[in-house]
Amino acid sequence: MMHLSRIVAGAGVLALGASLVACSADSGASSDSYSIVFLASSSQNGYNQAVYEGIEQRAAELSDELGITIDTKIQDGQFDANTQLSQLQNAGTTGQADAVVVVPHDGPALNAAFPLGSDLPVVSVLNPIGPDINEMEPQVEGVVSTVASPPANGAELQAETVVDYCADIDPCKIGLLAGLLNSPLDIERVDAWKGVLEQHDNIEIVGTVEGAYDRDQSLTAVSNLLQANSDINGILSNADQQTLGAQIALENAGIDPASVFLTGGGGTVEAVQAVRDGIWTNDFLNFPVSMGSAALEQAVNALRGETVESVIDADSIIDMGPIVTREDLEAAPDYTGEWNG
Repeated sequence: MMHLSRIVAGAGVLALGASLVACSADSGASSDSYSIVFLASSSQNGYNQAVYEGIEQRAAELSDELGITIDTKIQDGQFDANTQLSQLQNAGTTGQADAVVVVPHDGPALNAAFPLGSDLPVVSVLNPIGPDINEMEPQVEGVVSTVASPPANGAELQAETVVDYCADIDPCKIGLLAGLLNSPLDIERVDAWKGVLEQHDNIEIVGTVEGAYDRDQSLTAVSNLLQANSDINGILSNADQQTLGAQIALENAGIDPASVFLTGGGGTVEAVQAVRDGIWTNDFLNFPVSMGSAALEQAVNALRGETVESVIDADSIIDMGPIVTREDLEAAPDYTGEWNG
């Protein structure tokens, strides 16, 4: 597993081209003890757990390096916008946290929490807080940094690999496997997928189903999809956990997963191995441990009145991908992925 401490020597190399802002928190700048709360979109979700792993790792490293105490704790957003909104508002009024790191379930909805009741800095991971899901620069006062990349960009890259795969197949029947169809993040991804695929007459979208970032739910959803589409040519998924469920569904239906287009998103250990083995066509890598580490570092920088990067491009934290094929991984034999889905 690759960790941020091994690949990032300082804040300046976290993301090329990210703009810098100087931030300070008057209440915490001179403190030698900080409490940072992580608002997970779901604490039961493996991706969120990996982000928190990175937060804990970097907190321990900075505590040793700076001679301070950094305490972290996690709260469960239960994939519910109102729950997260309440948690963020409470963090701003109770005085029990000095800073917040959040993986928003609904970034636009969290906009309503601002201004917070205090000046604690907020760092957003995976997607931004504010009305524009593709705008990474902080959109509201109080958010000091966003560790993410525009979801439409990554989704379009994924869809283009489908176009390449389907170039000589007509019709090329593709199923779309999204996370949560009511989530602004996934709505943006699905729209971007369709925006690319629908430009090609040979590609037929046979269904859009919800996997909820869960292997078993995805297994059920794709199994149902295959009942009417046993001649499917591929599954386009935005999450590795979902793709694992899709793989099982294909196998249960007597379809060799390696014989169709199959992709995921997240860069889990399992996904990287599936691509290496030729079972999946490719995978969109993500680096949640490194993203959590970067987010924690920016929150501490803000508390200490040091320079904060307002945008850290999640796709540039590690020099891999973002989309990798079997050939790409053969050129990087030591890469295994950052987390287990």
